[in-house]
Amino acid sequence: MLTLKQGDFKNKTTLVRCDFNVGIDDKGAIAEDFRIRQAMPAIRYLQEQQAVIVLMSHLEKGENLLSLKIVGERLEKLLGVPVKFINDCVGSSVAGQIKRLKPGQVALLENLRFHKEEKANDDNFAKSLASLGQIYVNEAFSCSHRAHASIVGVPKYLPHYAGLLLEAEVANLSKILKNPQHPFVVIIGGSKVSTKARTVVNIARIADHILFGSKIGEMILAQKQILMGRPPQEKDAAIEQIDLTSPKIHLPVDGIMALADLSEGYSRKAAIGSMRGEEEIYDIGPETVKFFKEIIKDAKTIFFNGPLGMFENKEFIIGTREVLDAVSKNHGAYKVAGGGETLEVINELGMQNNFDFLSTGGGAMLEFLAGVELPGIAALG
Repeated sequence: MLTLKQGDFKNKTTLVRCDFNVGIDDKGAIAEDFRIRQAMPAIRYLQEQQAVIVLMSHLEKGENLLSLKIVGERLEKLLGVPVKFINDCVGSSVAGQIKRLKPGQVALLENLRFHKEEKANDDNFAKSLASLGQIYVNEAFSCSHRAHASIVGVPKYLPHYAGLLLEAEVANLSKILKNPQHPFVVIIGGSKVSTKARTVVNIARIADHILFGSKIGEMILAQKQILMGRPPQEKDAAIEQIDLTSPKIHLPVDGIMALADLSEGYSRKAAIGSMRGEEEIYDIGPETVKFFKEIIKDAKTIFFNGPLGMFENKEFIIGTREVLDAVSKNHGAYKVAGGGETLEVINELGMQNNFDFLSTGGGAMLEFLAGVELPGIAALG
């Protein structure tokens, strides 16, 4: 895999696949721009190399596709130079506008997913995109688990390179997967066990401790039929491979319980096994926090993915805050975190600078740590 600084980009039109799929608030404004900022070093490097820079991405809010024009405006502020927004991503008009760009100038194409051929990995669409440039750069690690036209199709037709961010993602995640310092502590939260079970099974081979948050811990216990009277909400074959008798596996011993609809202002601290049928677990409890902190303080490598409770509600952010505080205070450990909600809560708590690396990836990061070869990275081989 060739990396960005191995290429000759002078006077060459360079297509850069970024991931500008950032959070958009209810007023249509950018809520956070972490992924945009992470692409800045590669864009500035290509400007210095006098490349003609053509950026492409997608943008969605839920199921709705949105225009990237708002991202172009943010890019202009961050770069301090005009960014030409082109209101499509293929066609003769797009090609003509790109040809008029001068070395060092930046353009942003409209949302790739406005064309259904993008997600379908249509070969003709990939050729149309490739015809717009002379070199391709993948700077979208967080999309590289998708076999989409702009990720795996375009590299078939152009010389291709890994961007600075993609290179950093692979290096940092490989470091914790292949050569971590021990003790290696993995902290897994969130609520979707189906997206994380394979990662847990793979990383358990090398980790010394895996600490589970409230909701994902509840789901594992339910599927293992350890929580009496609570049927599993979703079945996952990989969960059956998680050996709960292993001394590496640490599930919550207590939690903050509340009614499923959060009504009546009711909550209580209790042992996990005492959870009632009408209750749900919304945060890890104080005994779990204390136990987790003891493990974290001796760690040499820490990977954090997923809040440990329903952090959006201030009543249930305490466990996550306490654990992240313990991670932050372990100054001797190499610390990596990633995932959408993970970055959201780290940002909310002002702990961004307490980690050695923050991954832009969610699903891509988990797939990589599960030992799966990502299509976007394979396409650069």
